Parts: sequence; structure tokens; C-alpha cells
Amino acid sequence: MIYVFKTTVDSKSKLALATEVLSDLLPHANWNFDLEDCDNILRVDSPTEVSEAVLQNDIFDCVELQ
Repeated sequence: MIYVFKTTVDSKSKLALATEVLSDLLPHANWNFDLEDCDNILRVDSPTEVSEAVLQNDIFDCVELQ
């Protein structure tokens, strides 16, 4: 399933921190950020539910888009 989030990851330094967190939280998912988008979109492709894990991280804020 594909999940899309609006995030506060808006720089390379924040991206580096987010990468560490997401690698630990979602080891079996494919994900990427679009920092050129005004909403700093995070897209996650995962066979399992990921919304709660991503929303409750301590590094960046995000909101799931419908």
C-alpha cells in the first residue's frame, strides 16, 4: 500500500535524521522524500500499515494525506 505524508523535512540535515529514523522504523518498506514539493512529501510503499509508526516519530512532524 502507498502512504503519503506532508512533513517538516525541508533540508538535507533533516533528511539525514529522517533517513536514520525511517530505516529503523520501516526496514521492509520503500520510501522517499520530495523536498522540491511545497509540502515536503514523504511517500512510503509498504505491505504493512505504517501510518502510526511514521506519525509518532520524534524527529519530524507529519500529517497523512488522503
